[in-house]
Amino acid sequence: MTSALLKLREASKAFTPTEKEIAKHILDDPTLVENLSIHELAKRTFASPSTIVRMCHHTGYAGYKDFRKAVISELVLREQNKKNEKRELGQSNSLEDIIETITYKNIMSLEDTKNLVDLDVMRQCISLIQKARIVYMFGMGASLCAAKDAYLKFLRLNIPCIVNEDWHSQLIQARNATKDDLGIVFSYSGNTVEVVECMKTLRQNKTPIIAITRCVSSPVSELADQKLYTTANESLFRSGAMSSRISQLNIVDILYTALTSDHYDSSLDQISKTHIHKPGEV
Repeated sequence: MTSALLKLREASKAFTPTEKEIAKHILDDPTLVENLSIHELAKRTFASPSTIVRMCHHTGYAGYKDFRKAVISELVLREQNKKNEKRELGQSNSLEDIIETITYKNIMSLEDTKNLVDLDVMRQCISLIQKARIVYMFGMGASLCAAKDAYLKFLRLNIPCIVNEDWHSQLIQARNATKDDLGIVFSYSGNTVEVVECMKTLRQNKTPIIAITRCVSSPVSELADQKLYTTANESLFRSGAMSSRISQLNIVDILYTALTSDHYDSSLDQISKTHIHKPGEV
């Protein structure tokens, strides 16, 4: 299930001024859709019912009824997640509490990330990776772990790719990038200063950018050509660097598997060719 509110926010960039105003009201308070009929919403937003219907069409829904159903389902899911959400771990938690809470957070992170996946965007990202001369990867801190995982997986498929650990090296690789290359950026917060600086350089070079980031408006999402969203319902502190990393790795696994599936036989040959046998392995 793709987030109806996410689809609305992304589609609103191409809306008419009146449609944008309606979308703003809904995004600011999604319960308006839950509580108001199309005529009531039109009155509240100083628009006409026909304009609301057009906005729903432009968002990918048959009409207001279809859009309303999707929003209500999303709000119910959000409320359910809030009720089930475990409290933050403290000093006195038992080992059992730690296992239960961390596992729960990781599972919820993966579920939420799955619900944010846009199939059309995922297909475009796969196409960009396949066409790229070189794939440059960017990330700092925990996000760098996901970037390095993607680097190793793509290397197995003989996809030319580069990742560097320090920011100065990442900035240099951004300056070396061309329009025929691709930048993949990992940033859960969407505000990592070093990553944003690299993205600005990529934009100057007209290098396409895929951002793997949380589903909020941020400098990273604004600079990216394609966004693959991870969960945004966790703390940016403490647990954030754990479950967000799991979500990023899940996106990497999806991309890797999809790339392998697209050219199944040759990919299997390549994976077999690049397998490094360990001592004693049969």
